[in-house]
Amino acid sequence: MNARKAFIRRRPFSSLGILLLLILAGLIWNWRVQLQVFPSIISAYTAKEYCSCRFVMNNPADYCRSYVKQWLPSTLDEDALNKRITATGLGRESEARWEGPRQGCRLSSPVP
Repeated sequence: MNARKAFIRRRPFSSLGILLLLILAGLIWNWRVQLQVFPSIISAYTAKEYCSCRFVMNNPADYCRSYVKQWLPSTLDEDALNKRITATGLGRESEARWEGPRQGCRLSSPVP
């Protein structure tokens, strides 16, 4: 009997754990681009939706904060004078600003 079959017979849970780790590593490698972009989505969504809630729909700040609240933590900074929102989440920062009554809110270039 070769060594590999003996290892699997003696340690079935270890073998299953190693197999699951290999499958997980393959999935992470396959989705690496999507996983890199995900943190930016959190802050961009928060900034854009909060801006639209506040300046397009003219809702109060408390309502808009509860509207964009997510399971993942994020912070919001509102510049009401310039109608600009900066949101930070998962280490990324995004900014949205009100363009006008017909254009609504737009995400700005990523903040350095």
